Amino acid sequence: MAEEKKEGQSQKKNMKIKLHKPEHFNQVYAIGAMGGHSPYDFRICFYNDTPRGVSNDNEQVIERNLESEVILSPLAALELSRWLDQHIREYEAAFGPISRKSAQNTSTKKPVDDDSSHLQGYI
Repeated sequence: MAEEKKEGQSQKKNMKIKLHKPEHFNQVYAIGAMGGHSPYDFRICFYNDTPRGVSNDNEQVIERNLESEVILSPLAALELSRWLDQHIREYEAAFGPISRKSAQNTSTKKPVDDDSSHLQGYI
């Protein structure tokens, strides 16, 4: 029995994607991200922080090492957002809610800043 294609419906086609990992493939672990967007693209720069002690004026010094930048089209950024949302839901279903509290915040009982990701403008 043949199926009729209704207007507005698309037919799914089988597709095989062959993954290739080149020699210059680079895997990066990051503790945070920053970036922004323009009318043309979204930019996300992943970083790691390293404590460097205390300055002369008693401020803690952190060295922020930029590891990698990813530039996405608006459509790719939207798809990444949906992909992350889905995987976060699956993670939390398996392991429980992800907490934004750090070891430092639990001892001081300070509220966690809602904008702790520091995503702002181009680098």
